[in-house]
Amino acid sequence: MKHLKEYLSITMTVAMSVAAMPAEARVKLPQVLSSGMIVQREAPVRLWGTADPGEPVSVKVTDSRKKPVGSRKGVTTVAGDDGKWSLELPALKAGGPYTFTINDVTLDDVLSGDVFICSGQSNMELPVSRVTDMFADEIAAYSSNEVRQYYVPREVEFHKPLEDTKAAAWKPATQDNVMRFSALGYFFAKDLNARTGIPVGIISANWGGTPVESWISEESLQAFPRAINEKRIYEDDAYRESVKKVEGQNYAHWNAALYAGDPGLHGEKMWYAPDFDDSGWAVVDIVKGTVTDGTVTGDDLHNGWSGNKWASDGLNPINGSHWFRKNVTLTAEQAEKPAVLRLGCIIDADSVYVNGTFVGTTSYQYPPRIYNVPAGVLKEGTNNVTVRLFSQNGSGSFVPEKPYKLLLGNGEEVSLEGDWRYHLGAPMVHGPGMVFWCYKPTVLYNSMIHPLVNLPVAGVVWYQGESNVSRRNEYGALLTTMIADWRKAFADESMPFYIVELADYLHPADKAGRAAWAEMRKVQAGVAESVPGAVLIHNSDLGEWNDIHPLDKKTLGGRVADAVTARNDKK
Repeated sequence: MKHLKEYLSITMTVAMSVAAMPAEARVKLPQVLSSGMIVQREAPVRLWGTADPGEPVSVKVTDSRKKPVGSRKGVTTVAGDDGKWSLELPALKAGGPYTFTINDVTLDDVLSGDVFICSGQSNMELPVSRVTDMFADEIAAYSSNEVRQYYVPREVEFHKPLEDTKAAAWKPATQDNVMRFSALGYFFAKDLNARTGIPVGIISANWGGTPVESWISEESLQAFPRAINEKRIYEDDAYRESVKKVEGQNYAHWNAALYAGDPGLHGEKMWYAPDFDDSGWAVVDIVKGTVTDGTVTGDDLHNGWSGNKWASDGLNPINGSHWFRKNVTLTAEQAEKPAVLRLGCIIDADSVYVNGTFVGTTSYQYPPRIYNVPAGVLKEGTNNVTVRLFSQNGSGSFVPEKPYKLLLGNGEEVSLEGDWRYHLGAPMVHGPGMVFWCYKPTVLYNSMIHPLVNLPVAGVVWYQGESNVSRRNEYGALLTTMIADWRKAFADESMPFYIVELADYLHPADKAGRAAWAEMRKVQAGVAESVPGAVLIHNSDLGEWNDIHPLDKKTLGGRVADAVTARNDKK
């Protein structure tokens, strides 16, 4: 018993002594400073984070052979009273990999190269997965550890600039990751890396549909009172919650009415059933949009308009649901394997069935409709494809000059263009409106740009402007302000900006729309000419009249690489 008491006494004394020792705090780094990152070559390496107030923070760097880079003792600083710390290391030679040891935190596989922020709206956001129609073989054949992406998570912040992004990580351009890369960023980085042999990192900070005002700090937007006042409308958290609640209720009621009023979803047989009798339906050419044959029982909106468009009653768009059916005949060989259904692009949304089996849905107009048809769904003989199209606002349509076909497992294709059977489902008033918080001034600068401002970069590739065409008269001042804003925030007065010109868009018959886009391109060119260090990347010739998201991001990426190379050659 005596020995036990002595043992317990010694154990408690040791434990208390250990507890009293000043333990080295575990430092916390921002998300962008993580294993696999690429740091900017020929620039001091900036590191920052948090620890306990007054805690020493030591950083050591080793190369791939575990040999110290720079001082063997490393670089040391002390966390301030607020727990924040920062320090700089000497520039690293391009290449790597390097290992950073920061107290008890280790960052592995760090490369030194060129880092670019790739920002803007949907044409910058457009992922590699969306351009595989044009570049499938090239994408499948490429894998590189020297091209990496840090995808900045989407977040909206109304009140203050944030210090960090949501959880994220650097990813190399391997087959496991590449489909989620920005397509423009991917082809640009791939091209530049091939030319220089230097690692290229892209920080993908973008959000579809966003105007330039979302990406400017509140301080710099003071010269634009309309934008500041718009922010003030929505900066109250409780108000935004109330708006979201009402929007949710509005959509729930609209969708409930759409479902309840759609005869194709009720009755003895659903309209997507393969053996449903559609012989009494009208006949339409889905791409031209014209009703080519027949009065349809129970469709009073169309019956009075001979030769009209299915999407209109002759005066106004018909919102709600529209049903389309088409039969194709297949042999046993054609039907035995899985297939892929291509339905171009559809405005606004759709649900699709093959032989009564649901094969996919898309909730908005821009993505290409590519639906997998599993083995066993197709059969020898007659096969039915049914599309239930939803139009919420404006006129519904099947976008012309897009692929409408069934890709069979044996390599054959069956065209789905031309005539389909058509019947109106549930006519509706236009869908309820929605406020997109990400479109509001300053909110993306706060959450997606400010967390990066301590990071040295080689430049910014900026592809945005589509959402500002309607206010193109003020875009020049706004974009000029944004460039100055970012340069100030990054403490780099000469930070290069590569401004991507808007691509050609809209049908030749839409003269007013095309003229507006042409004027916007002139505004972009004016900014590039007037702002030192800004360059315009020619892009108008790569557009597609029927798609706001042209696929050829490879040629465009090469042009960005040309501009970067030309600038580097002048150094």
